[in-house]
Amino acid sequence: MALPAVLAAGCANADPTTDSKATGSSSTAPAALQNVKVTGNVGTKPTVTLASKPTAVTKSSTVVVKPANGPVITKGQRVTVDYLLLNGKDGKEADTSFGKNTANFVADPARLMPGLANGMIGQKVGSRLLLGVPPAEGFGAQGNPQLGFTKDDTLLFVLDLKAARTPLAKATGSPVTPPKGLPTVAYDAKGVPTITVPKTAAPKKLVVQQLIKGTGPAVKAGQTLSAAYAGVIWNTGKQFDSSYRSGALLERPIGVGQLVPGFDKGIVGQPVGSRVLLVLPPAEGYGKQGQAQAGIKGTDTLVFVVDILDAF
Repeated sequence: MALPAVLAAGCANADPTTDSKATGSSSTAPAALQNVKVTGNVGTKPTVTLASKPTAVTKSSTVVVKPANGPVITKGQRVTVDYLLLNGKDGKEADTSFGKNTANFVADPARLMPGLANGMIGQKVGSRLLLGVPPAEGFGAQGNPQLGFTKDDTLLFVLDLKAARTPLAKATGSPVTPPKGLPTVAYDAKGVPTITVPKTAAPKKLVVQQLIKGTGPAVKAGQTLSAAYAGVIWNTGKQFDSSYRSGALLERPIGVGQLVPGFDKGIVGQPVGSRVLLVLPPAEGYGKQGQAQAGIKGTDTLVFVVDILDAF
């Protein structure tokens, strides 16, 4: 799994406001990692000096370079970080968020590079970490040629843990009674939706109808949307896509043309936590060309139900 640009240790004795050597962590971190020197204040881009080249680890390890007293990060939380990635082979910088936009990582090895996810779990917000990630828990056997990693190269991360929050698991808020004549949505015991389309002509214009009004901040254009969704074709009622079926949430920028037009228009401005019913005529969906791979014709109207779980 790549980084966004492409994508428990003990306490250190370091003063959190001064430069430090990354040696104050637990005895479980290998000496090669403990002897890496990390200087610079939290919030500014660090300077990293390797004691030996290559610096390699055989299992993921964490050094707490500068400790903090923030909340402990738990599995599944979305963590806002600044990061610097170096190649352990030669210490060269491969990627960074410092001086750019902060990154958001989900602390779950099933959804993020395992060595990176596990390195954050159990650590405290506000800390600066040094992570050593072996190839098997990083880019894997394929490496990452774009970032200069072969299949044998250890990844070295410096992470500043800036914030953490727990995304919603489902829509949460106040129920909204929709007008009659729209598709209806029922949920089974596992929370999987079934959309039933009325036996009437499809609307000619975009329909945006809240089913639950969330209490979170409004989704803004340019944010990355995290959502659970299902979609069916109006004429047939056939499901063509579902995050419940694929097992993967939709996580894409919203309102910037990376999703079909009606999705962008219907979701921007909605509060996080909302459940929204969308009816997209062809022009608001895949247009005259349709989407043959999904079985969608150029004349098909689409129906989505969307749980807005997060926007960042």
